[in-house]
Amino acid sequence: MFGFFKKDPTAKLRKQYEAKLQDAMHMQRNGKIREYSFLTAEAEEIRAKIEALRAEA
Repeated sequence: MFGFFKKDPTAKLRKQYEAKLQDAMHMQRNGKIREYSFLTAEAEEIRAKIEALRAEA
């Protein structure tokens, strides 16, 4: 009945995902490819969590 008061559980994860991708982009532009790859891998882990939460709902 009051489902519209629930917060989106993926909202926080999406913000983290977008922040990691943005940080990775800056690392890539600065020529720090190793850091870029680590940040991209972390972002993909967060994306997998988001997809898992969406699959549950």
